[in-house]
Amino acid sequence: MNYILAFLQPIAPLISKTTLRQLSRVIFGMLALTGWVTMLGISRWAGKGGSYRTVQRLYNTTLPWAEILWVLFHKLLLQTTDEYLLAGDEVVVSKAGEATFGKDCLFSSLAQRAIPGLAFFAFSLINVRLRRSSPVQVEQIVRSEAEKAVCNAKRQEWKAKKPAEKRKPGRPKGSKNKAKQPVELNPELNRIQAMLQALLKRIGGLFPLKYLVLDGHFGNYPATWMVRQSGLHLISKLRHDAGLYLPYAGPKPKRGPYPKYGQKIHYDNLPDEYLKQSIIGDGMRTDIYQAKMWNKEFLIPLNVVILHKTNLKTQAVAHVVLFSTDLELSFDKLIDYYKLRFQIEFNFRDAKQYWGLEDFMNVERTPVTNAANLSLLMVNLSQLLLDRYRLDDPAFSMLDLKARYRGCRYVDETIKMLPQKPDPVLLSAIFLQVACLGRIHPAQPAISTA
Repeated sequence: MNYILAFLQPIAPLISKTTLRQLSRVIFGMLALTGWVTMLGISRWAGKGGSYRTVQRLYNTTLPWAEILWVLFHKLLLQTTDEYLLAGDEVVVSKAGEATFGKDCLFSSLAQRAIPGLAFFAFSLINVRLRRSSPVQVEQIVRSEAEKAVCNAKRQEWKAKKPAEKRKPGRPKGSKNKAKQPVELNPELNRIQAMLQALLKRIGGLFPLKYLVLDGHFGNYPATWMVRQSGLHLISKLRHDAGLYLPYAGPKPKRGPYPKYGQKIHYDNLPDEYLKQSIIGDGMRTDIYQAKMWNKEFLIPLNVVILHKTNLKTQAVAHVVLFSTDLELSFDKLIDYYKLRFQIEFNFRDAKQYWGLEDFMNVERTPVTNAANLSLLMVNLSQLLLDRYRLDDPAFSMLDLKARYRGCRYVDETIKMLPQKPDPVLLSAIFLQVACLGRIHPAQPAISTA
């Protein structure tokens, strides 16, 4: 408990002393419990001062989660000498309750279908050296009725759409040039832009931040424009069939402006002069190409990296198209930075598996917000605790951490039943023995008790 309170001291100015005490008891209960992470489960393991009513009061208290997550990262996790990337992603959790705030029919990548549930969008800061992601902002995505109506109308229009007749090649006779329309952000990008600008304002100039990494859902010009307006470069992925063109390098035509688009890229016959590296391993050959290219949906050139994979046994081929708005970024860094985006997926996995992101049964807006943010707060806090124990025990895992706090709870309840408190040395030996009962990895010589 003392270590938990010590970790929470940086956020003491943001919340009341009562809330801080309640939060410490809830965190201890989450570390010790087994099974579903619900308010009832937490109250059973939180110990003295952690009754169900205490847990319920905390879940119904409005908390400044954006500031809490940022302050804890700033004070406890930030390494100012390291390089950081900003990553963003959406997570969907299944919920069956009809009255749950924000419940909608959402596509789940895990289930590969639309399911009833809740959606949350999170930003995390990724330490490039440690290859570790730390969530710093989480907000629930709640679509308005107008947004749902527009989506339904587009879906019906798409279903009723007939195949278009193939027109003759070339420009239709009598057509005129049209002025470029200003970029209009949809409600999703407007929400993300507001979150991004608020986070960048909190970061200020504390450390350099240059890149925002997003998945292929944001590989389009409106998302790119939104990121560039915030002063960051975007790293993302294009569709596998995206139309790409090399810059025009021929002579200036006698009439008209200087052309922008040159040779069109064919993914099955990429130009050899743009080949940067070939890697052979596990029966696969990966050819990496990089060039500055144009796409007709983008108004700016893109730094494109194409990973062309060939199965040496079957000769089957596939490719992935990554891009960045930073034209000077090397191909190896672009690939590595996009790989690091997956660290935020590990945050979501831990939040669901250990800290209740998939388990909570709250239905009202404030408890739902608190449950989701608390689960991602535990992702950061558990990493701090793991770092501490791994100094003396490198194999210490998340399950070992939970077993340790569960053992602490067992010992605490057992000591209360004794007529006389044992000698401190014996008490320490009892604790160490009990704390190792649920461990996955063999116990090493332990440091001081929790």
